[in-house]
Amino acid sequence: MAETGLPTKKSMVYVVDDDYDVVRSLRFFLETEGFEVRTFRSGSALLNSSIRGSADCLIVDYKMAGIDGLELVERLRGLDVGTPIVMITGYPDETIAAKASSAGVLHVLLKPNLEGGLVECVRNAIQSGQAANRP
Repeated sequence: MAETGLPTKKSMVYVVDDDYDVVRSLRFFLETEGFEVRTFRSGSALLNSSIRGSADCLIVDYKMAGIDGLELVERLRGLDVGTPIVMITGYPDETIAAKASSAGVLHVLLKPNLEGGLVECVRNAIQSGQAANRP
């Protein structure tokens, strides 16, 4: 029996990272996993975007030129952007998980080996965001 339902909407993921190769790699990887992806090369680019709150999940780099990932998260939360956030970093720091958690970040993953847990973290973040928005 053929399905006659409407096609399901792809989840939108924003990637914010100042490293072009990381942005390109994550875009390719996430698109092959079925996500729609928009990329931003800085926190300021996302903050200045009129679509900053329309993603299902944000992937934000911790160390970026200008506004770092934690500051970006705090500014987004100050603008009432409640989108679930996954932080990525190439700079392991014992305190980053605690700082990120207190800023409202759901998961912190280490670069460069993101493929292993990234999709699961993004899917979990999207599900938790959808559950939080249900009446």
